[in-house]
Amino acid sequence: MIDIRKRIIEVLSQTHLMSLAISDANGPWVADVIFIYDDDLNIYWMSDPETRHSKAIGENKKVAGSITYSTKSKEPNLGIQFEGVAEQLEGVQFNLLVKHLAKRNYPKPELSQAMKLLDGDLWYKLTLTKIGLVDEENFGGDRQELTLG
Repeated sequence: MIDIRKRIIEVLSQTHLMSLAISDANGPWVADVIFIYDDDLNIYWMSDPETRHSKAIGENKKVAGSITYSTKSKEPNLGIQFEGVAEQLEGVQFNLLVKHLAKRNYPKPELSQAMKLLDGDLWYKLTLTKIGLVDEENFGGDRQELTLG
């Protein structure tokens, strides 16, 4: 039997870009952000606090999104769709910065470089509440769901 959580972690570990959907006073919006994740399936990204998606999180913390692993025509679709609650984190979050840079194959920075590397960006955390797994190779067209929390 296929472990759904394990397949979700495979998608998270082998990708780096997620489409984040928000809703604000002007309506729905999607932004692509580079992400990292933790063992509890929380997702993190850094972003300019003045962007539309960052400001929207201050108004409405409920977000949704998707991460797609499939990239070639005719290969089985593999990815996740999700919903959850986003929040802005305070401070440098050095451990997240190190993990973020490592995922992009950059060397580990010194703590003294953290502020310069953030360049005004702040960290955001997405606590997932529901994940849908699209895995045609193992489940055909049947989307699998994992509810968290």
